[in-house]
Amino acid sequence: MMAADPSTAPAGKLRLDPAMVSRVRDLAARAGQPIVELARTHTTVSVERAVLRLAGLDGADREGMPWVNHLVDSVRDSCGLEHGVALPVWDALAGGGYPGLAALAADAAAGKVKFALPGADRARAARAAATAALARGFAAIDDRRAERDAMIAQTSEPPRPWIYLIVATGDIYEDIPQAQAAAREGADIIAVIRSTGQSLLDYVPEGATREGYAGTYATRENFALMRAALDDVSRELGRYVRLTNYASGLCMPEIAALAGRERLDMMLNDCMYGIIFRDINPQRTFIDQRFARQIHARAGIVINTGEDNYLTTADAVDAAHTVVVSELLNEYFAKEAGLADWQLGLGHAFEINPQVPDSFLLELAHAQLVRELFPAAPLKYMPPTKHMTGNVFAGYLLDAFFNLAGVMTGQSILLIGMMTEGIHTPFLSDRDLALENVRYVLRAAGRLSENFAPPPGGFVERRAQQVLSESAALLTEIVDQGLLTAIADGTFGVTRRPADGGRGLDGVIERAPEYFNPASEFLEGAGTSAGLSGVTGGVA
Repeated sequence: MMAADPSTAPAGKLRLDPAMVSRVRDLAARAGQPIVELARTHTTVSVERAVLRLAGLDGADREGMPWVNHLVDSVRDSCGLEHGVALPVWDALAGGGYPGLAALAADAAAGKVKFALPGADRARAARAAATAALARGFAAIDDRRAERDAMIAQTSEPPRPWIYLIVATGDIYEDIPQAQAAAREGADIIAVIRSTGQSLLDYVPEGATREGYAGTYATRENFALMRAALDDVSRELGRYVRLTNYASGLCMPEIAALAGRERLDMMLNDCMYGIIFRDINPQRTFIDQRFARQIHARAGIVINTGEDNYLTTADAVDAAHTVVVSELLNEYFAKEAGLADWQLGLGHAFEINPQVPDSFLLELAHAQLVRELFPAAPLKYMPPTKHMTGNVFAGYLLDAFFNLAGVMTGQSILLIGMMTEGIHTPFLSDRDLALENVRYVLRAAGRLSENFAPPPGGFVERRAQQVLSESAALLTEIVDQGLLTAIADGTFGVTRRPADGGRGLDGVIERAPEYFNPASEFLEGAGTSAGLSGVTGGVA
């Protein structure tokens, strides 16, 4: 008798059909290819500003407007951005005898510089100078990546699942002691939530900030302060504590560049979150995101995606397949940009109404499905928020069930739920109780995953296979109509966002045939050429 072909045999605890798994990935690639082509043929004001930041341009005028904004706006007003910002800027830098980009930007802001595309000989010189400046910038990012590996070797890599905890007071100097205290209580990842509304700013604030609404501003100085503080507590504890922030909104390429320069470890970076929940133009988002993810790939940063947010506006049972579809799209876009499997912190959430019969079994089916679809990705599992009622006892129990589901299905990153979620910004005592909850579950049931095996044909397996089948059907529709149309129709998060609507479309520019971006040669294929470390990349 001929032996069965192992590539067609059902795989994993859920016995998923390998042909169906291959099919949904192929459909996701077909749905994503037109978006990648859009990104390859267009640029944005934030992409061009990121080029200048990668070259080392920092600082702002007296009103706080960054020099990168002044310089890009001046070039756009003088000669357009269709050819990129680099050639006009480095030509003017040499022709005007400026000591650096900041001096040029100051004169440009004062209206003292008229930019133009240089002729052939001057263009070659400008191209060489820009490339040299970017080489220095990427060398600095490579050094910071090597520092991360050295810090992990000096301390230790915490076991998974990593415990992810949020800190966000608005005041970076208050965030720091809270973050260090959380690390001492067991947190492995500190996420500094960004101040509400920063995603809608078309500039990145400068300096250390001491006030923010429901979060702290993402700035280079704030990144540096928190990274240094977490390095101190990492040495104290003998384990490396990771730092997370947000590369999203209208400035995601710039924030990605700053994160690479200041050795952040993870960045929230989802393919559709800004479109759906912040009404940022879809074209702007996808173009910015590709460049941001290329930077993340080079810097060795893990991205966290935001599929959990769909379930705050859509039903977690009915819309479960939209989460899987978004994860597959995020995977395709991320890998195309150079990110490796170990950098794909794909998101999902424990958001089924606890009043639904078999709600915990449904959660297990969804979580196990995602785990098996992305076996090498450091999945980020989000706690219940939508159905937290104010009953702190029920909330604490629900968080324990979330922790248990995470352990049973082998999730990589557990964001710690708070029993007072949805009532107020959690007290420090709430955080301590939340950490105590997850410590108990990990201690009591940490090896449950190896003993969790849904029976063939049982409820969990049938539900997982149903969601996968619904995902394939939805992806087929998206391929037929186009992803931008699907987003406009409210496919994700039941929110309609047309391709020509939202904020930031005026910052999108179609590239000329001679477009030049000196960062491209350092970023294309970064996932395979940047000397990936086994220490940083060993996420299972």
